[in-house]
Amino acid sequence: MGAPAAPNDHIMGVYNRAPLAFERGRGVRLYTAEGEEYLDCLAGIATTGLGHAHPKLVQALKDQGEKLWHVSNIFRIPGQEKLAAKLCDATGLDVVFFTNSGTEAIECALKTARKYHWANGQPERIEIIGFEGAFHGRSYAAVYAAGNPAYTEGFGPALPGYRTLPYGDMDALEQAITNETCAVLIEPVQGEGGARALPEAHLTRLRQLCTEKGALLIYDEIQCGLGRTGKLFAYEWAQDARPDILCVAKALGDGFPVGACLATAEAGKGMTVGSHGSTYGGNPLAMAVGIAAIEELTAPATLANVRDVTGYFAQQLSGLKDRFPDIIAEIRGKGLLIGLRLVTNNRDFMGLARDQKLLIAGGGDNCVRLLPSLLITREEAREAVEKLERACEAARAKAAA
Repeated sequence: MGAPAAPNDHIMGVYNRAPLAFERGRGVRLYTAEGEEYLDCLAGIATTGLGHAHPKLVQALKDQGEKLWHVSNIFRIPGQEKLAAKLCDATGLDVVFFTNSGTEAIECALKTARKYHWANGQPERIEIIGFEGAFHGRSYAAVYAAGNPAYTEGFGPALPGYRTLPYGDMDALEQAITNETCAVLIEPVQGEGGARALPEAHLTRLRQLCTEKGALLIYDEIQCGLGRTGKLFAYEWAQDARPDILCVAKALGDGFPVGACLATAEAGKGMTVGSHGSTYGGNPLAMAVGIAAIEELTAPATLANVRDVTGYFAQQLSGLKDRFPDIIAEIRGKGLLIGLRLVTNNRDFMGLARDQKLLIAGGGDNCVRLLPSLLITREEAREAVEKLERACEAARAKAAA
């Protein structure tokens, strides 16, 4: 029969995995089967926003798991109605479609936008304007909405109706919106693209441009939303910048697969019976976790903690950059979506951080990202900075060797 298969032989090779496996987690800590403890400033890529094994979420999952996991969306699901009301109350938007993931929320948003113009008698308005450095997921429409060649190469003909502009170039955007523009899709703070935050004045201008030219404004707040910047959503830092359509996921389930596409009643008017659907999206198990999560994410104490720890990180990381200008070139991001653009190779630096038992994320433009739990304390943030400092020392020593 031959030798037994290695552990990864049956896993499709699309991930460049770190040589680690975790058995359990608690708060901002992860533990291997051998008992090694890591400080988690990766959080499943901004997903475990309330940390690992949050007791309120664990109890919600247990309680619902003993009652009902799944029914079809051909029936009412009271948990959907409750969570949708909480999301709409928090945003001022009107309707919600629940998904299993962020990329499915993006797909729903793109379909909703195009169907809106079709319902208005303007079927020619199909063009989606996106931005360089964006990441909206891995589905076929999502990769073309972002326009990153690394994610589109080899998958056949380009999907029509998508255009990519430089991130933050408002003059280019003003010229680009035409009578064929359906919507503008943007992350108020880019994650994968290198932790770049759009200036608040740009968000206000973006809203004005879309209103003036009849295009819908879609925010992808899958990574930067749900408290990560110190407000529930990043667009709230700007004046008069509310979207027509909003995509959320990640922290909405704290690691349980759940996402949502929100829209105004006007933007969503084309999505009638049969226009869209999902087998698993919004099932009772996901809704129980989502309700528990949103109650914690919207708590004033949670958002206040984000703002407080953000200030601490900003001060400490600025000092770290001053001490290691040969390692750290720039501090970026907003709130607890923190980017360090490096002089040294970012993938190598992630490995040096792991050597210090610190988990951080990669990012575009040679960045690494800190995406910790929103409940991280100042003491835990201090520990993260100390571990980063030792990683910087190791990077400097490696460069000198």
